[in-house]
Amino acid sequence: MTKKQEAKSTAEKSMSGAPKNFMIPFLLLSLRGWNLHGYKLIQQLMSFGFTSVDQGNVYRTLRQLEKDDLIASEWDTTADGPARRIYSLTKAGEQYLELWAGSLEQYQTMLNSFFSLYTDMLFPFGTKKDEPKNHE
Repeated sequence: MTKKQEAKSTAEKSMSGAPKNFMIPFLLLSLRGWNLHGYKLIQQLMSFGFTSVDQGNVYRTLRQLEKDDLIASEWDTTADGPARRIYSLTKAGEQYLELWAGSLEQYQTMLNSFFSLYTDMLFPFGTKKDEPKNHE
């Protein structure tokens, strides 16, 4: 493998998924107003656009969030089959979610600036849809 191919492969690997802690606000948001079990949370992550979800990592993250008092859990034995752990958001988790929302809003502003500059570099003279229309 050439150095160029190695660099491309490394870049693709580092961009293939979101940072691990990026999952946290999505888990907390999923639990806002809902009590969900782990499998449903994994489905929610996938619906948010997480392309590859390591189930073990999700459950480890949930346990850590519970240790940090951001979520709570209890065993649900009401359904048929084995008992399932149901997770819910705590008051501290709600506050932490608000902090994440503020941070993500700043991040979104940065990303919007990036893509605005990037688009201007790709299309320095605008596109046909940006040109004024001649109304004769």
